[in-house]
Amino acid sequence: MAITVSLVALFGLVLFFLLRSHSLGYGSAFIATGFGFFLASTGASGPINQLTTAVIHAIGNL
Repeated sequence: MAITVSLVALFGLVLFFLLRSHSLGYGSAFIATGFGFFLASTGASGPINQLTTAVIHAIGNL
């Protein structure tokens, strides 16, 4: 049985736990979120999505 999880939800969960453990400050979290948001609207989003898909498929084939 395969379980699919959105990477946005996964990264959001990781960011939440980093904030809870005080490993990441609120300013850094805001910058990371803003960077990801603005990166998604550039031409780099296509290759990043392709790379992420390839890595997920490679992990799934192990």
